[in-house]
Amino acid sequence: MALTGRAALLAALGSLPVGLWDPSWTGILTVNAPLALACACDAALAAPVRRLTLTRSGATSVRLGQTADVELTVTNPSARPLRAHLRDAWPPSSRQPETDGTEPRHQLTIPAGECRRVTTTLRPTRRGDHHSDRVTIRSYGPLRLFARQGSHRVPWAVRVLPPFTSRKHLPSKLARLRELDGRTSVLTRGQGTEFDSLRDYVPGDDTRSIDWRATARQSAVAVRTWRPERDRHILLVLDTGRTSAGRVGDTPRLDASMDAALLLAALASRAGDRVDLLAYDRRVRALVQGRSAGDVLPSLVNALATLEPELLETDARGLTSTALRTAPRGSLIVLLTSLDRAPIEEGLLPVLSRLTRRHKVLVASVADPHLEKMASARGTAEAVYEAAAAAQAQSERNRTAEQLTRHGVTVVDATPENLAPALADAYLSLKAAGRL
Repeated sequence: MALTGRAALLAALGSLPVGLWDPSWTGILTVNAPLALACACDAALAAPVRRLTLTRSGATSVRLGQTADVELTVTNPSARPLRAHLRDAWPPSSRQPETDGTEPRHQLTIPAGECRRVTTTLRPTRRGDHHSDRVTIRSYGPLRLFARQGSHRVPWAVRVLPPFTSRKHLPSKLARLRELDGRTSVLTRGQGTEFDSLRDYVPGDDTRSIDWRATARQSAVAVRTWRPERDRHILLVLDTGRTSAGRVGDTPRLDASMDAALLLAALASRAGDRVDLLAYDRRVRALVQGRSAGDVLPSLVNALATLEPELLETDARGLTSTALRTAPRGSLIVLLTSLDRAPIEEGLLPVLSRLTRRHKVLVASVADPHLEKMASARGTAEAVYEAAAAAQAQSERNRTAEQLTRHGVTVVDATPENLAPALADAYLSLKAAGRL
């Protein structure tokens, strides 16, 4: 129990030694006696804090950038009404403070034997699990001269999920997918296509698609059409090493890679392909396998929510071995990593052939849009030096991408805003060309 405000002052006055007969104190003692009596009455009428019962309900998950309401039910089992201020404490990244910088507080009045519900609105600024802290209640007497204060532990957790801002691109990508999946069949057969139907020859069609046996049985020239195969296997590999911790603008590279992975997973699952996820640096940080088409996206979102970059160098050999154990032969492995020269040349290239022998490999990387701005800068000596540095960095990235391409890897290098749709387009292009 803690005394606050006027109650502390009056308690201090009440502690004066009554046995001292200093004439200067007689006025204080005369006034203090009624105040002390008032404090004692106020204290007796303040509802006890320890006997209160608190329970939680409400949201357990929310997307980053959205709000979540967590409800706290306070039950007053005592015979005295509760007049109180309540503070429901959460980590600073879970909520926005008031305009004066303080945490929001609730004012409560609960009659004896009744309960009331208060709502705390959270607006998290970081992904991951956010846990509630103590609930502190300050109970006042009717005169507000005295206050009892105590805290309760009422555990609750809210998981903050990735925002999935690239969801807006999904309808347009699905429209293109429907064209590939039967509405507009391809004429030339690729490695990843299966027979769809026969139709009459139209001038301009590839002559390699003519079915001569079907043509011999009828009077018109018939051509074969093909459609992309379904039930292919896709393994999304997130590099969570030190390069993923770099920030592009206000967003870590890992978050941009997550957003691209979610869009591709949503698109591929609608196409009938199986999607798995592996997050790796020097050990497995997340693994999602064997989910159905309807469950794959929620599973991926939940697994990515608590994923954070690690400030260590990624073990490319370990990543390759784990990917080979996870993906069946003939899969599409989508590696979301950096195109920095050193990690690629010293880490990935020496082991890349192990992947390309058994799988189709696609590498996606987050490019920094600030480099383009620097490269076009002119006017001062400092701007010219910045332009030269940006040009050199871009040249190194282009050479790294060319090295990967020579090994049969498809490379997508785009800014955070464009990475997700560019990766989805690369997937659809592989489907259209029959390479998946």
